Amino acid sequence: MRRCCVVLGALLALIAGNAQAQSWPTHPITMVVPFAAGGPTDAIARIVAEQMSKALGQQIIIENELGAGGTTATARVAQAKPDGYTIMMGQMGTHGTAPAVYPKLRYNPVTDFAPIGMAALAPVLIVGRKDLPPKDLKELIAYAKTNAAKLNEAHAGVGSISYTSCTLFNAAMGVKITQVAYRGTGPALNDMLAGQIDLMCDQVVTYVEQVKGGTIKAYAIASNERSPALPNVPTTKEAGLPAFQLIAWNALFAPKGTPSDVITRLNAALDKALDDDNLRKRLGEQGGIVPPKAERSAAWLQVFVKSEVERLTPLLKAAIEAKK
Repeated sequence: MRRCCVVLGALLALIAGNAQAQSWPTHPITMVVPFAAGGPTDAIARIVAEQMSKALGQQIIIENELGAGGTTATARVAQAKPDGYTIMMGQMGTHGTAPAVYPKLRYNPVTDFAPIGMAALAPVLIVGRKDLPPKDLKELIAYAKTNAAKLNEAHAGVGSISYTSCTLFNAAMGVKITQVAYRGTGPALNDMLAGQIDLMCDQVVTYVEQVKGGTIKAYAIASNERSPALPNVPTTKEAGLPAFQLIAWNALFAPKGTPSDVITRLNAALDKALDDDNLRKRLGEQGGIVPPKAERSAAWLQVFVKSEVERLTPLLKAAIEAKK
């Protein structure tokens, strides 16, 4: 009799869980963006959330939470209730490079999350204030070697994509440039537009209009091919720095323990969103790249995050050591 009660209890719990997953979502979902509004991760999140909301029949609300290169919000999401109503737009910084720069990181990007799927890829763009003297990347490298002490670079916090990009860029150039931390790419870009910041290295998304408008100067894009959004900007290989190539990524995550049926529905909504012509157009206009179908599953993202942590940790540690 006791065994029957245990089995019946487990069966009822399973049925209740399935019913809950089938009725989900019954109210809006929060998508946490661990950086300030106006930056590339925020821009990608808003484009994706709009289309996913249509697929799910519930609004996805963007919540920007800043601090510690995105790790403050990421740690909070790791501890959030795993009910499908709190997800986050993580990225290469929060889930790839953070372990290399935060010895006491309050989460494990590989084991503390339920991956949902890859949302977007974006090559890193090297930009400078519009009146910076060098005209191209070769001139910039020469200028940096003789004026490093006078230059500064902005990034969105230690461990962020922009921090990693600048650090690896400096290592490739063989220079030590003063780095200035901000609480997001948006505030940093504002200071560059005001002439207070010399250089930035970050995802191409959100820089396109400024480059086209001539309010900032683009030196090179760190990919094998030129970006259709900025066809006149050379690749780092073309511009004379082939050692520096970096494609950033943004992906959706939920807290560990989120029901598998909910993850499946979130992934399906993301996949449908990424196939939407309007999303692809908007993302492409900003230099973003829609991930291929084969790289959109939750299982693929789980393996990818582990490989990114293993790949980027030694690279970033070596670059940081070179700064000393």
